[in-house]
Amino acid sequence: MENSTQAPVLVPAGEDRFGEQRGLGVSSLRFKMSSAESSDLFVVQNEFHRPGGPARHLHYSQDEWFYAVEGEFAMEVGEERFTMRAGDSVFAPRNVPHVWACTSSTGGRMLVTFAPAGQMEAFFREVTKANAMPPQDPALWRAHGMELLGPPLPLATD
Repeated sequence: MENSTQAPVLVPAGEDRFGEQRGLGVSSLRFKMSSAESSDLFVVQNEFHRPGGPARHLHYSQDEWFYAVEGEFAMEVGEERFTMRAGDSVFAPRNVPHVWACTSSTGGRMLVTFAPAGQMEAFFREVTKANAMPPQDPALWRAHGMELLGPPLPLATD
């Protein structure tokens, strides 16, 4: 086992690794493990204030793992459809289209990991400047190692 020169880092509940605020319109994003600590892993907590989610996309080089902490989420990975509830997790392999949305009217929280980290931290630093879901700009997504494939999941209207 290798000895690490990195010191352990505690990121308290509800806080961001760098103490920064990041918004995606329907949710806030907190970095829990930065790619600065490990090029192999990037972890975020996505806390939804209302229903919604990102556009359908795929990652060229990142596997993505989702863990529902609270709330309910609709998830599609390839041709498979899932309803995630607290305690459920779903793996989305690289090069497989996926999309998800928080469907709970009261919001929800999920942990999302990217392995390897790739350009995901840079992507979220860029898109959270506008406090809106990432724009459907194919060039922006490609520049960060992803392919934009379609719109967000439609949400049921009341």
